[in-house]
Amino acid sequence: MHWNIKEIDAPELARWYDSKAEGFRIIDVREMNEIRGGTLPGADPMPMATVPVRLNELQKDQELVVVCRSGARSAQVCMYLQQQGFDRVYNLRGGMIAWASSGQQVALPRAV
Repeated sequence: MHWNIKEIDAPELARWYDSKAEGFRIIDVREMNEIRGGTLPGADPMPMATVPVRLNELQKDQELVVVCRSGARSAQVCMYLQQQGFDRVYNLRGGMIAWASSGQQVALPRAV
């Protein structure tokens, strides 16, 4: 089966911050040593390898934006989540590289 991964770019995600407030959740699937260097504001650290055992922490009725360094790992996680029945999943196109290079705010992680 072919999975069609939905993507969102940095400017559109920045607009979501302004308009959706609590309506979405950001999952940073990079390794903790990468996340310590900065992440998206309000992102939850969930390294890629931990996603399968932490599925119960995610809600299928909530929009999820998945982010990594460049967009490759997060695309894999999006595909996995879709296979698990999550259909409101978005990959941040270009990952943290695109987010930072577009001039968006980079924040310290919540709890590392």
